[in-house]
Amino acid sequence: MRIALDAFGTDNAPFPEIEGAIQAIRENICQTIFLVGKEDVLNKELEKYYYDRERIVIIDASEVITMTDEPSASAKAKKDSSLVKALFLHKDGEADAFISAGNTGAVMAASLFYLGRIKNVLRPAIALTLPTHDNFEIILDVGANVDCEVEHLVQFAEMGSLYAREMLNVSRPRVSLLNIGEESVKGSKQIKTAYIQLENNDKINFIGNIEGKELLRGVTDVIVCDGFIGNIILKTIEGVFISIFAIMKEQFNKDWISKIGALLSFPVYTYLKKKLDKSEYGGALLLGLNGLPIVSHGSSDSKSIKNAIRFASKISKTELVSNMQQNFSTDSE
Repeated sequence: MRIALDAFGTDNAPFPEIEGAIQAIRENICQTIFLVGKEDVLNKELEKYYYDRERIVIIDASEVITMTDEPSASAKAKKDSSLVKALFLHKDGEADAFISAGNTGAVMAASLFYLGRIKNVLRPAIALTLPTHDNFEIILDVGANVDCEVEHLVQFAEMGSLYAREMLNVSRPRVSLLNIGEESVKGSKQIKTAYIQLENNDKINFIGNIEGKELLRGVTDVIVCDGFIGNIILKTIEGVFISIFAIMKEQFNKDWISKIGALLSFPVYTYLKKKLDKSEYGGALLLGLNGLPIVSHGSSDSKSIKNAIRFASKISKTELVSNMQQNFSTDSE
């Protein structure tokens, strides 16, 4: 697989991108990585490492889209930015997927402008894979669309179901609608209408509403919500995980008895940290477009970047985009 990586996206760019790319090549995660950014800076840093130099290709880009740049304007104006040039490698078929940990709004805007929506898809959605008690689940949207209509939620359910088949290897994914209660009569008018339409949609296996307390129990495969709620959920979960491990660490260092307990519970602690560590999952896919753009967190370290490349390589081997194009090809415009 060939992956195009925006080398100037993270908060500490280009160091996490360079190290993550080298780790990915050493672990043979993909065949080739296009590292896109300021050529002189990248060459200078890469000289410090030993790696297969034929498998990391530098593509020069003179501009950088910053976190403070206006997303739509910068995506159109900064054609020589690392973000846009990396995306064009994917658009032109030279790379099988595209990754950026840069300005999320700019990644979405550029992907929409240059890759384009799949025919009849109303809005793209960011889909994130979350670890649960039993397995993994996909939640969408987690930030692309603040306001959603009923038809958008229905399409998210269809896209999420197709995605779950490919990523989770589930033949008939369970789809749930996030709501304040399990009963179909609860929630806003929009949510209640969406429930009815999802229940009557033969393209998906809709199992009803899901409450927030059930999110991480593994009782479903796909969770549908609007981007405003989804993003709050994502940030809340991240914050809870950070707080839990901070509290555990504080208690382990409290006294010698606690330190003995920490020693005995270390295997469990390590397992939990690995399972809940966001760097293990790398990035989220922007669904509904004619391509595979992957959004990573700005605070990503080299491990996150490496795992984003792993994720990109895995999803590139599927027929997800063509399956979505076929799914929506018969929908009325």
